[in-house]
Amino acid sequence: MDTSKPIAHPFFIENESLYGFEHTVELLSAKITEIGWKISMTHDLQETLRKNGKDVLPVKVIELCKPDYSVQLLKEDSERIYSSLMPCRISVYTTTDGKTHISRMNSQLLASQIGGVVEKVMGTAFADIENILKTMIRK
Repeated sequence: MDTSKPIAHPFFIENESLYGFEHTVELLSAKITEIGWKISMTHDLQETLRKNGKDVLPVKVIELCKPDYSVQLLKEDSERIYSSLMPCRISVYTTTDGKTHISRMNSQLLASQIGGVVEKVMGTAFADIENILKTMIRK
């Protein structure tokens, strides 16, 4: 088994959670809705793979959306190309060392490459999520 550390990529951010897996998912879900975001779906990838005869450590991917932000990217035809970035996603997973991690795309960095309304909206959305996470992650 390869135990080497994955190579960091600037478009993705990973932090260790201060809490266990289930508590991290529950706390994150509660905090998301407290600030006016909606959870579209939570994918339990461990369970999905188990149903297909595969065994992996716990992984849940939370899809979240803030309609006030989304409409800004969907109302103009010229911005709809970026809909593939939506909804935002946060992944919570356990690693082989028993630690729980939270990962997400660095949408602020990606959006800065695009500019305009995409940079404004995705930057604001990124800041919202990072504010939630700063109380949940190891520094």
